[in-house]
Amino acid sequence: MDLEGGVYRSPVKKESWKSVLILAYQSLGVVYGDLSTSPLYVYKSAFAEDIQHSETNEEIYGVLSFVFWTLTVVPLLKYVFIVLRADDNGEGGTFALYSLLCRQARVGFLPNCQVADEDLSAYKKDIVAPPSTVAGSRLKSTIEKHKVLQRMLLVLTLIGTCMVIGDGVLTPAISVFSAVSGLELSMAKEHHKYVEVPVACLILVCLFALQHYGTHRVGVIFAPIVITWLLCISVIGVYNIFHWNPKVYQALSPYYMYKFLKKTQRRGWMSLGGILLCITGSEAMFADLGHFSQLSIKIAFTSVVYPSLILAYMGQAAYLSRHHIIENDYRIGFYVSVPERIRWPVLAIAILAAVVGSQAVITGTFSIIKQCTALGCFPRVKIVHTSSKVHGLAVITVMLVTTCLMSLVMVLCWHRSIFLAVCFILFFGSVEALYFSASLIKFLEGAWVPIALSFTFMIVMYIWHYGTLRKYEFDVQNKVSINWLLSLGPSLGIVRVRGIGLINTELVSGIPAIFSHFVTNLPAFHQVLVFLCIKSVPVPYVRPEERFLVGRIGPKEYRLYRCIVRYGYHDVHKDDVEFERDLVCSIAEFIRSERSETNGSSEDLLKDDEKMAVIGTCSTHIDGIQISSDEEDTAQQASSSEMREIQSPVCPKKE
Repeated sequence: MDLEGGVYRSPVKKESWKSVLILAYQSLGVVYGDLSTSPLYVYKSAFAEDIQHSETNEEIYGVLSFVFWTLTVVPLLKYVFIVLRADDNGEGGTFALYSLLCRQARVGFLPNCQVADEDLSAYKKDIVAPPSTVAGSRLKSTIEKHKVLQRMLLVLTLIGTCMVIGDGVLTPAISVFSAVSGLELSMAKEHHKYVEVPVACLILVCLFALQHYGTHRVGVIFAPIVITWLLCISVIGVYNIFHWNPKVYQALSPYYMYKFLKKTQRRGWMSLGGILLCITGSEAMFADLGHFSQLSIKIAFTSVVYPSLILAYMGQAAYLSRHHIIENDYRIGFYVSVPERIRWPVLAIAILAAVVGSQAVITGTFSIIKQCTALGCFPRVKIVHTSSKVHGLAVITVMLVTTCLMSLVMVLCWHRSIFLAVCFILFFGSVEALYFSASLIKFLEGAWVPIALSFTFMIVMYIWHYGTLRKYEFDVQNKVSINWLLSLGPSLGIVRVRGIGLINTELVSGIPAIFSHFVTNLPAFHQVLVFLCIKSVPVPYVRPEERFLVGRIGPKEYRLYRCIVRYGYHDVHKDDVEFERDLVCSIAEFIRSERSETNGSSEDLLKDDEKMAVIGTCSTHIDGIQISSDEEDTAQQASSSEMREIQSPVCPKKE
């Protein structure tokens, strides 16, 4: 899906190695911008207040060991080798996992679901799984029977998405300010204090001003910037390793983690909140899966990002292991390990890389809000795609949510044993819970900010979702009988004037109560009347040829139709002239296809919802809508007049 143009792109296709490598190159700028800038603030955050850098180097070696194994276990082992496989027709993220569970176990709360939705090509998962286990079947039936468990699953999904939003509000400021902090070493002490904040604010203002022009206009330069940055920190890391401490690789042993915690005890545990920042942005590998492919993201991380980050952290540790007294307020940070001759160029590259990482987070936040709208948890808004301690708590919460949902996917969708799912959640959940507990210590020192923002969003989403369900239930209970409609006669008791009238409703069957008010209070209505329902289905995309469900309500001379427009949670909703053309084309195509059919009995006419036809968009009709002038009987006369009313020749492409 092209988010700018709304053009459907099939995610299931065989790619050549050339296209995979091109996607891997592009993913460096979109997916790994935030993760690649983490060396700017990890060591500084770990040594901020809790532990000191001693002559024995046990602290710096312990932090390096924690960073290495955290990067290995969470991004590499968890996301690259396991989580990326849980895609929803090529899409990833928290909503993709929830969508898989909704389709497999029927735990979704979308009120207007239909059996016809299960015939969508994207509805069936393209993973060949073994038969469901007995324990998995029991878990599935338990979740389907208890509404409380379904609500808990929904709340868990909302927590994960809201944490991403709360994190996205703060990430640009933190990343940019961390990059600009290098001015402290590059300028005189009496000057940098008056320059850092204005420069950071100016960069942020420019960053958000660029959103108006769209991501695609500035995204072309993202990949070269991130590649330059990764190459830069890799070269600096190799230089520091060989120049200061070639034996720093010994610190990669897990034994140094034990020595670190044994010596620092509670202070070392509290510093894990700063070490956690080395994996910020890891969730983007899964969240942005739909824009690339599994293989391209895996290649980019394992061959470029992962080794570059390891070399960067080892280089910083090698430098700090030979410099225990830093004569500067900057204390322990990234820029102290950068040779002074290249500090200014590195500072410029770091600022650009921080901007790229911030842009990726901003774009992801917009996408998540759009997905919440599709789930009925956020008002319909128009989206044009276009302190470090505070940062960590929201990040680790999202990872914990992904771990919990992933364990359910393994049982319900992949049909693996519960034992394997329990092992997954115990191993990765224990690692993430350790970092989560360390981050909670900083709650009163600023970590409450993203939590407060996230829970505010979550309360708004849950209330909106609850109100949406209640409104739909009210509409269902008060819908008008089809017999009442037929008793009004073909004219509905009012004057039918030339044109097409649309009545928007959430109902997929029955006549909305508002229509009785129209008939009672309006002196005239359009000759062709369409009950329009725009709804979301638990799939990422709906193909254009499967977009519209069109059916007739009552006899043909009534000229009443129902049109259901289906969108996936990643689809771009069209509300412009192109949508109107597609709508008119779908109804005209339905009438044309009906011309060859004979009239059904009155009993069949009452069952309008069983006669919904799948009609493609305007672009799927290659020959356009063919208008026929045959008027042999009454039914055909009605159809011909309708066709003249809905005349829609070959639809031109949108300029």
